[in-house]
Amino acid sequence: MMSINQRSRMLAATSAAVALTFLALPPARAVPNGPLRPAQDTAAATAPQARLAALLAKAAQYCEKLESAVFDFVCREEFAESVNPSLDVGPYSAPPKSGGAPFLGPTVSIAWTNKIKRTFVSDLRCQRAESAIHETRTPLEENGEKAIGSDALLGTPAVAYGTAFLGPVGLFGERFQPGFEFSVAGEEDIGTTRALVVEAKPKAGAGLPSPGPAGFAGTAAGGGKAWVDPATGNILRLEWTESRVGRFSVFEKRGQRYRRKPRLVIRSEYSVEKNGIRFPGRFSVEEAYLNNAGKATVRSRTEVVYKDFKFFAVEFEVRD
Repeated sequence: MMSINQRSRMLAATSAAVALTFLALPPARAVPNGPLRPAQDTAAATAPQARLAALLAKAAQYCEKLESAVFDFVCREEFAESVNPSLDVGPYSAPPKSGGAPFLGPTVSIAWTNKIKRTFVSDLRCQRAESAIHETRTPLEENGEKAIGSDALLGTPAVAYGTAFLGPVGLFGERFQPGFEFSVAGEEDIGTTRALVVEAKPKAGAGLPSPGPAGFAGTAAGGGKAWVDPATGNILRLEWTESRVGRFSVFEKRGQRYRRKPRLVIRSEYSVEKNGIRFPGRFSVEEAYLNNAGKATVRSRTEVVYKDFKFFAVEFEVRD
């Protein structure tokens, strides 16, 4: 016969084996007419998508604040542009060599060109009353030297601060959202905020919405990607493709000359916050042209940094 101590040790060993067996099994949920699946995997896959509708509603409310915002500020604007003129260099016919083989026709010569780089620094005054945004620039430096005259910035391409400021509206404004398919692509830290990365792809055949009360009619025609604060709906970073900017005809004409399709990619980082409104602290534009195979050649990159903000007023209307 077993002693009491022997029975206790056997029961303890049996209990430990049973416990280990259950610990080794993943938690599962029953699926009608299907196999068992781990519940944690299903939850992990659906949790970000479950927050998408609420996130889009918050983002739409934030865009309402942007469209109704009234502000007045000054800041330092540091502009840098790099241009690759290789697309502007066309092929030419090589002349026949004297004493050589007869010339049989034109040949294509590849011309190596250097990139053109320019920098400008200015004081920017930006004001908005009702729907109009007015920008005034005072030149400070050009290519590292002191700017002379009020026309020192005339050679720069149009870089409108208002385009960057209102960028989120073209994707997440309430009247624009029906034109896109949204999905959560992941999460990423923006500063101290864990942001949701939301991708927007245009729906086939979606028409243009009305300009709306603020007069903003631009949309991100090719869709884009945004880093959104899930708690507030604020847009912290934005990347979108555009074909309706004010001077897009310039790029269309270039595309016709290159026999390529123009594509503008615009990026904004909304790192400056005042009274619940986020302002761009960095803005960039990439000008590229796509060949028939869809391969892009970047003609120019423009990077603009905004710093040393001084706000005189930032207000917005809260709609019921």
